[in-house]
Amino acid sequence: MGAVRIDVTRLHDTWMEVAFPRQLDASSVLGKWQPETTPQRIAYKLWAAIGIPLVLFGYPLLLVGFATRYYATRLDSAVTRIGVLGVLLVATLVWGTLTVITRVQLSTEAFLAVGAASVVAIASAGLAALFSKVGGRATSVLLAYPFAMTALFLPPVVAALFTPSLGEVIFPNSTELAVWILDTLLAVGGINDWLRANFTLEGTGYVLMWFGLAIPTGWLLGLLVALADVIRPKPDD
Repeated sequence: MGAVRIDVTRLHDTWMEVAFPRQLDASSVLGKWQPETTPQRIAYKLWAAIGIPLVLFGYPLLLVGFATRYYATRLDSAVTRIGVLGVLLVATLVWGTLTVITRVQLSTEAFLAVGAASVVAIASAGLAALFSKVGGRATSVLLAYPFAMTALFLPPVVAALFTPSLGEVIFPNSTELAVWILDTLLAVGGINDWLRANFTLEGTGYVLMWFGLAIPTGWLLGLLVALADVIRPKPDD
């Protein structure tokens, strides 16, 4: 419970830092800033009160950030050891082997499915590894995490385009997810109506849908990892 208390306190201090100086990691010399006038005290307490429900809502997301950082750190260590070309070679070896096995043992349709999925997976994995090493945190959040999610999301969807049995599982569930997103998250300003009028969820539409989901999902995970670094910095930070 001690670690949870520290995390929650730092999360609230981070919220306070948005509006007031020296709230998070205040120096031992100056200490944490305190309001001096009545308007400052009112604003300070009001801002602190607003932050309480946000912290309660944000803490589970912070835990997701911790978990994502844990696995991302290990993947990053692997990329450091073998390099971007190594990642491409490993991805090519794994997916190439699966493609060859499919060609020998299964139908031409299945072979095309796995082959198409392989191209998507290899390219996305390589780009994710590249952008995780080029630039800083912003590049990782904006590019590395989205491509990593693309490598995870798109191969099964691409394969489903060529494999009816797989499509029977992926496409109906994708449709249900799309309907939920349109009726909830995108039911603002007529966005859902515009999407329904201009796009049809069939064929490559499913690929575009999951690519569209991979990008913001990657951004969200990247931001949560960045928040985790602020709340509980890694030893080498």
